[in-house]
Amino acid sequence: MDCRVVVEAAVPVYDVETEDEAIRIAISKTGEMLNPDLKYVEINMGSRTGPDGETLPPAFIAADEALVALELEMTVFNVEQEEHASRIARKEIGQRLENIPLKVLSVEILDDEATKTDGDGTDEELIPDFDDLVDDH
Repeated sequence: MDCRVVVEAAVPVYDVETEDEAIRIAISKTGEMLNPDLKYVEINMGSRTGPDGETLPPAFIAADEALVALELEMTVFNVEQEEHASRIARKEIGQRLENIPLKVLSVEILDDEATKTDGDGTDEELIPDFDDLVDDH
């Protein structure tokens, strides 16, 4: 089974004055740490909410330093369980993002695109058989 895993990262950024600047720097910093090994990881702004449910910006600034919430998404292939997918994503991302806290937000099972189910419940391969492609001429 293949899974789409979303991991939240708390990225520290220094010498910033605005939330937009902090977010831009955090995304750039994270991209540099992940590339070239994990260039397939999507980096998005995270979301935060206050205790009363109020939506807050993804960056918190104090004394020209910020903590930015980012969401990192990656697809993990050929896993047995959702828990296995989350462990793989945390390990792969965590090895490149040293000293950055990570938390798995969600694991979504992706539909298997290589097979589809017939009306009778059996799986039919969508990938053609090699013998069918070979011409006997």
